[in-house]
Amino acid sequence: MNNFWARTFTGLSMVFLLLFSLWYNHWFFEGLFLVVLILGLCEFYTIFSSESLKPQKIYGTASGVILFVCMLWGRWLDIRFHGQGWFFIPAVMSILIFFLSFIIEIFRKHKHPLSNIAVTIVGIFYIALPLGLLDFLNSGNPVQFLGFPAYLLGFFILTWFYDTGAYLFGKQFGKHKLFERISPKKTWEGSIAGTVVAVLTATGFSILVPGIVWFDWVTLACLIIIFGTFGDLTESMFKRSLNIKDSGNILPGHGGILDRFDTVFISAPFVFLYFILRTTI
Repeated sequence: MNNFWARTFTGLSMVFLLLFSLWYNHWFFEGLFLVVLILGLCEFYTIFSSESLKPQKIYGTASGVILFVCMLWGRWLDIRFHGQGWFFIPAVMSILIFFLSFIIEIFRKHKHPLSNIAVTIVGIFYIALPLGLLDFLNSGNPVQFLGFPAYLLGFFILTWFYDTGAYLFGKQFGKHKLFERISPKKTWEGSIAGTVVAVLTATGFSILVPGIVWFDWVTLACLIIIFGTFGDLTESMFKRSLNIKDSGNILPGHGGILDRFDTVFISAPFVFLYFILRTTI
């Protein structure tokens, strides 16, 4: 099986699993992303481990899981008690996670403690925080489309369509490099094509889902286009600094978890902030 068909089969399988989790119930969705979180953190700490760099793998992975669960719990309590400020639970946990990593490093006796702490903390907030924020998009907007939470469904579909349009068009017609120093294969032609596809898809959503206005759909698309691209470039920057091609090999044709969800990690917090502003103002 060549790389194209492996990539296609893996991509379609992931799309099916994710759509099923969105349709079935939010617990299944959260369980799926808990698995993604654990695999992603293990992958992150593995690629950044070396003779001189020893991130706190067990602590970092456990802390990511705890933060994720606390975000879900805080959100559930907030809904259950009609907005009583229960979101302070993950905020407090974030502070504890940050400072406990310093205490743990005291007992590890490694040569580069600050680097170890930095990589540990970055992994937690780079991976666990964005995935936790996705639950707010899942439960915070009551608008449904064919049994799916419309806003979160749109987030994933717009991300997939933008990535696919940019990849296919860029591969065939791309000539002008977008950011050659970090990602030589990305082109302006691909990005522009992906942008057109995403905006047209957002316009289609505004027609099919009247409960969310056109401006919100297009803004969602623009946030994904801008910060999803930065997310992709961030992952490329990591891999280039480590001189590796993929973050892992768990997903045939795609590489690792970090390779597949790189656009989500950076775009999700900005989409969440816009979502919160639109629902509170």
